[in-house]
Amino acid sequence: MQEKKNGLTYADAGVDIDSGNDMVEKIKPLVRATRRPGADGEIGGFGGLFDLKAAGFTDPVLVAANDGVGTKLKIAIDAGKHDTIGIDLVAMCVNDLVVQGAEPLFFLDYFATGKLDPEQGVAIVKGIADGCRQAGCALIGGETAEMPGMYREGDYDLAGFAVGAAERGQLLPTDDIVEGDVLLGLASSGVHSNGYSLVRRIVSDSGIGWNDKAPFAPNLTLGEALLEPTRIYVRSVLKAIRSTHGIKALAHITGGGFPDNIPRVLPKDFSAELDLETIDVPPVFSWLAKTGGVAPEEMMRTFNCGIGMIIVVASGQAAQVAAVLQEAGETVTPIGRIVPRRETGVIYRGAIGL
Repeated sequence: MQEKKNGLTYADAGVDIDSGNDMVEKIKPLVRATRRPGADGEIGGFGGLFDLKAAGFTDPVLVAANDGVGTKLKIAIDAGKHDTIGIDLVAMCVNDLVVQGAEPLFFLDYFATGKLDPEQGVAIVKGIADGCRQAGCALIGGETAEMPGMYREGDYDLAGFAVGAAERGQLLPTDDIVEGDVLLGLASSGVHSNGYSLVRRIVSDSGIGWNDKAPFAPNLTLGEALLEPTRIYVRSVLKAIRSTHGIKALAHITGGGFPDNIPRVLPKDFSAELDLETIDVPPVFSWLAKTGGVAPEEMMRTFNCGIGMIIVVASGQAAQVAAVLQEAGETVTPIGRIVPRRETGVIYRGAIGL
């Protein structure tokens, strides 16, 4: 009979506290680089602090959002590229805050893995810090969980939590949406972070590997092309909200695409009429549709199809709002208008160019 070992440790069970501490030290400069008014502390405490008064708010309403990255994580893992997936994590949360007129203030992440690889963890947090800087919010804390037996070797999961604020009375949508208001579409950077279970199924059926050239972007591998980070619209949209006072509503086009997301911000008496032929569809969506044999209606309910954010604006201010957004770096396209409610919340005109 084998003699039982004395002095069993946590590391023997698969959890290395020293590796976790090493990772914390390595990410401190990344976290420090996201400081902003209201958040000047270091990570390592039991909770993160934020001072709303120091951030310039007088009578704020807090807005919170949380999200993940879905199975886009599997592509990052399989392709061995971990330095941008954190941008997606931040984007999916802060884009949901700004559609309510809120300025993202701070972010917290949850990173769980079966066996902690500090270098991989640092790469992930680098992406999170990049996303926070793009959004103007502070990374004030998070959790790294090493859980042997919960994840297969090399696998990990991410979740993000963001809090923003708007002065009372300035939240969106407004209550003055009317027939004839214009819909402006902001171009996406690609697939963003929705529909990746279908993406992975199409790629699997195609027989193309993650390190092969992307058929729709030959200067990139397929993995690199499909890991293009989600666009963060925060700074440009906040600038347009504050400088024009003309934005009535915003819809972040995530899972559910056009038909599920646009009606969420419209009064029940109105529908959105989209002119599909105005949308410049990026090649990745055409490739997915053709390779997978995916019908246009399914594409528009699963993916953003090139439009990551939709803005409702009074017709007389559409040109002004578009100009501010374009100056801030967005590609803006008038894609429709508000009409009286019909059988569905979104009505299509023309055919989308897949």
